[in-house]
Amino acid sequence: MDHVATNIAAWTSWAHEFVDPGRRNWSGEPEWGIWGIPEADVGLLPDVDGKDTVELGCGTAYVSAWLARRGGHPVGIDPTSAQLTTARGFQQEFGLHFPLIRAAGERVPLRDGTFDYAVSEYGAALWADPYRWIPEAARMLRPGGELLFLSNSALLMMCVPDDDESAAGTELLRPQFRSHRWEWPDDPPTVEFHMTHGETIRLLGDSGFEVLDLVELRPGEDATTRYPFVTLEWARRWPCEEAWKARKKG
Repeated sequence: MDHVATNIAAWTSWAHEFVDPGRRNWSGEPEWGIWGIPEADVGLLPDVDGKDTVELGCGTAYVSAWLARRGGHPVGIDPTSAQLTTARGFQQEFGLHFPLIRAAGERVPLRDGTFDYAVSEYGAALWADPYRWIPEAARMLRPGGELLFLSNSALLMMCVPDDDESAAGTELLRPQFRSHRWEWPDDPPTVEFHMTHGETIRLLGDSGFEVLDLVELRPGEDATTRYPFVTLEWARRWPCEEAWKARKKG
């Protein structure tokens, strides 16, 4: 899993940039994705009161904080020490404590059938190999447990340019039929993973899940983002983010 070390190096260098956004997410109501779409508008979270939850690729662990405030018993998983250091600082700052474990989403040192709910907002959903982390999520879930993961939409990834500063346009710049592993020649370099809808459906089925929903997120008219790769006009016309919901078969 050479991509794990590559991405840890990148996130170690970026960690300081996510302290302020992490604090905002810890302190506020749940808002999803790069546009901060309110949970009240999309209804992604199930009832987790009294449930055991795991966040894969938790970063600063704000999603786990949301779950804890809703009565869940979260565990946050992330491979980058610098991100977990930020998360532990927020636990002290906000007085909200839960386990944080340093591990890649593809290989989590926790027992089978431990959790009722698994979630990844970007995190493992973007930075871990889905052919490893999705079966790993299934292994850790109890029968009937649910999985939610959110990442860039398949359509956006065919339209976004290769450079960091240009926004997605109205032309297809790359084929849909290509490897699910995307290597970006950034500084530092990174490795992302993007699948087509068909690939995602087949992998979820092969991993023991039934698909419950595919939610295409649309930001509000006044939404803003600090990311330059997509404009609000584009995201209002086509989905730039999508969230998958699935349930482990009993």
